[in-house]
Amino acid sequence: MTNDFSNKVALVTGAASGIGAAIATRLASEGAKIVLADRDAQGAGNVLNAIKQTGGEASIFEIDVADPLEVEAMVAFAEKTYGGLHLAVNNAGIGGPSAPTADYPLDGWHKVIDINLNSVFFCMKYELAAMVRAGGGSIVNMASILGSVGFSGSAAYVAAKHGVLGLTKAAAIEYAAHGIRVTAVGPGFIDTPLLSKTLDDAALKHIAGLHPIGRLGRSEEVAALTCFLLSEQASFITGSYHLVDGGYVAQ
Repeated sequence: MTNDFSNKVALVTGAASGIGAAIATRLASEGAKIVLADRDAQGAGNVLNAIKQTGGEASIFEIDVADPLEVEAMVAFAEKTYGGLHLAVNNAGIGGPSAPTADYPLDGWHKVIDINLNSVFFCMKYELAAMVRAGGGSIVNMASILGSVGFSGSAAYVAAKHGVLGLTKAAAIEYAAHGIRVTAVGPGFIDTPLLSKTLDDAALKHIAGLHPIGRLGRSEEVAALTCFLLSEQASFITGSYHLVDGGYVAQ
């Protein structure tokens, strides 16, 4: 099933690869004009070319999402370039160090919280204001299965993703009367460059086996759920958290 995003402007952070690239590509194929936001301009350029080759429309905004001034400029760019902002996916994130909580490095904690939690607040702060100006919209925040369960050695990531769910719920309540819906998606372990660069083959096989379905997820599977939540097909859904996790959290 496809969605109709004709005449909609969408912003996707972390759009240069993995889940973000899959979401941006699908949104463009379904008619949206896309702002590809990422600090990796080369990777974003590859996604831009792929979108253009299939007749889509997109632009790149190079950004550090942990800088609120850059986030404000990103949203202003979307409005100036395409005339408004209707859809946003706050997807940028990092894994961070692996260590027990008492040994977790302070610099690693701050970096993970800045990119995985603070940036979602910064993005929503400016996206919501733009969507009020546009007369409504929809935001999907990329959480994780670790927004609802723990994982050894990942205190900062788990805390940040739990925080993303809180931000999602608060904003959904506050902006429902403005015609803005805010939801969160919780992927399981997805076969992306972020994961493959972090883990060796044996670790990847072990992680895949933690899912009852018996494999890692695919970025396109997360994109399908995300685009549904952004669409009018999900018009009565807001403030909620939606898993795409191969049964991980059901255990």
